[in-house]
Amino acid sequence: MKVANIYSSITGNTKLLAETIKSEIKEEIVYFGKPINEEIDADVYFIGSWTNKGDAANDIINFLKNLKNKKIVYFGTAGYGGSTVYYDTLFSRVKQYIDSSNTIVGHFYCQGKMPIQVKERYIKMITENPNDKNLKVSLKNFEDALTHPDKKDLENVKNWVNETFTEMKYNNE
Repeated sequence: MKVANIYSSITGNTKLLAETIKSEIKEEIVYFGKPINEEIDADVYFIGSWTNKGDAANDIINFLKNLKNKKIVYFGTAGYGGSTVYYDTLFSRVKQYIDSSNTIVGHFYCQGKMPIQVKERYIKMITENPNDKNLKVSLKNFEDALTHPDKKDLENVKNWVNETFTEMKYNNE
């Protein structure tokens, strides 16, 4: 089985997941890196992105739109974490870019640290709106995200990769 591992990363969170996924893949890796405009011949495509205002990065969106008749396994990082409902909502947005000829094998998300500009924006907004409880929650979430992806997140992605390959092999028999 030939595997491509394509990702977009700004702060290094998604790259860390991609590298962890790569370390768990026992099959031949035919491509590892950022999206390219050339066709990548693989049986399975692990595709990952940071979360851009509730959506995938533009380079990943464009890459996904061009895939046809492929097996896609999606992974991502998001500044807000801990909620599978939130992660499923994010993935439902990503799915709109995946052609129906493709098979979606699964998806994985975990929390990731955010750029410092986000914290600066929150602080400015809190200064202007000191009684806004939602902003205070957002600022706390920013602080909580600073340690992610953490050891547990990386163990979770390793387990997910192994479960995904087991499921794919089982379904191909």
